[in-house]
Amino acid sequence: MSGWIPIVLSLVAGLVLGLVYFGGLWLTVRGVTTTRRPVLLFAASFIGRTALVVAGMYLVMDGSWQRMLACLAGFVIVRQVMVSRLRPDGAAQVGGGEGAAP
Repeated sequence: MSGWIPIVLSLVAGLVLGLVYFGGLWLTVRGVTTTRRPVLLFAASFIGRTALVVAGMYLVMDGSWQRMLACLAGFVIVRQVMVSRLRPDGAAQVGGGEGAAP
């Protein structure tokens, strides 16, 4: 394979891992109000999501820091997109903007 194809595939794998991780987090947060044991739900969800992402990134990396970096970039891209899309309409933005205190 060409040198850039594994990097692109690693980026895509990072996007998928990020979607699974942050999608699972979103579902956990939404489901916490309906469960009888919210702490157990959060703990189990965290352990499962983290184990899946760590294992996935380890497999994608295959000893190459470039692939790991591409995978991490995809993961962070999904995080940024999900935070911006799932933010409530009236939520304040962190870090300034119009109306921020000097």
